[in-house]
Amino acid sequence: MKSVLRLATVDPDEQTRNSLKTMLLGIDTVWLEAECSRYEFFMDVVQQTRPDIALVNVDTNPTRAVQLVGEVTRAQPGCAVLVVSRSQEGGLILQVMRNGAREFLNMPLQLDDFIAALDRIRTSMGGTVGDGTSNVGKIITVAGVGGGVGSTALCVNAAASLAQDSANTPVIIDLDLMLGDADVWLDIIPEYTISDVADNISRLDYGLLKRSLTRHDCGVYLLPRPVELEQGEPIKPDDLRRILALLKATFSHLIIDVSKSFGKLDVTAMEVANKVLLVTQLDLSCLRNVVRIMQFLEQFNGVKDKIEIVVNRMGLEDSDISLNKALETIGRKVFWQLPNDYATMVGARNNGVPLCQFAPKARLTRSINDMVRLLSSGESGEKTVEEAPKKKGGLFGLFASK
Repeated sequence: MKSVLRLATVDPDEQTRNSLKTMLLGIDTVWLEAECSRYEFFMDVVQQTRPDIALVNVDTNPTRAVQLVGEVTRAQPGCAVLVVSRSQEGGLILQVMRNGAREFLNMPLQLDDFIAALDRIRTSMGGTVGDGTSNVGKIITVAGVGGGVGSTALCVNAAASLAQDSANTPVIIDLDLMLGDADVWLDIIPEYTISDVADNISRLDYGLLKRSLTRHDCGVYLLPRPVELEQGEPIKPDDLRRILALLKATFSHLIIDVSKSFGKLDVTAMEVANKVLLVTQLDLSCLRNVVRIMQFLEQFNGVKDKIEIVVNRMGLEDSDISLNKALETIGRKVFWQLPNDYATMVGARNNGVPLCQFAPKARLTRSINDMVRLLSSGESGEKTVEEAPKKKGGLFGLFASK
């Protein structure tokens, strides 16, 4: 798991102090180093324990608590102060911020708000909180332009590739709620699914969410789709954002397999993603859908800029469309090309193991590993093709020449 933040807290109110303690115990990335019930003793606690974060509830005595915030900031500049209060008074907020507080959160604390504050503190300190590195999880959303193009296969095997590095803790979220089959690819019979999480969203904490995950022996975690087909959306977009925020706080990578409907949940998964991999093949139907999907996603701010095109099954003998002709159609470069190795991929699926275990030396396995390393580095694609030339003709002109 990711590095742990050491936290010390002061709150004279026993009820709210215990409530906070219960919440912290459900977050793997936070270690409650010390708790204090008196403002006047807290400086001694901070100096002895030297926590990464000092959490101060200012409600019992706002004047003394504001003073304490300044004392901690001056004495321990490496300790980020996070203030909580039931008050929304602008004057109080201004005072604590002027005294050096990094964050101000309202009580009762919401877990996703608290985790987001921790992420902001990490960023504001340049990733120096905890072990000296920034550990905010990355989200990669994978979408297929049609059925059978290999988007789920890419999700599963990209996550398994990441898990080969012990520093990574990838989790797959199967967001194809009707027909998702990530559990089949990993030969997992889950005890809980995303519908169980949705049913308990009002009392969701990390402990509950973690119990809903199933771990494969390759190191990948899975949050599967519901067992039974259901009408309507069992989970709302805002609830999905909360679930992803909790997972992002502890896991290094979230790999989301969205449905082919491009509904509200799918778009939400793209909006929160660092990268969106759009998987296609070189056939007329797929390339037409690439254009349609790109046009559709233009209405959502920032989504189109995150999209990377991945061409699957390159070298397929019966493909009637060349890569250059495909580029003319989609009007943008290709991030990665995965070679065609249908027999190996089907063998891995039928055995319920990822490629890195089933065929670690296969060309397709090595290509996925290279792609994953490139995504993790944040650089441009090495195996991209040249920028697409300007469009010449329509979709049905693809067969004119190669």
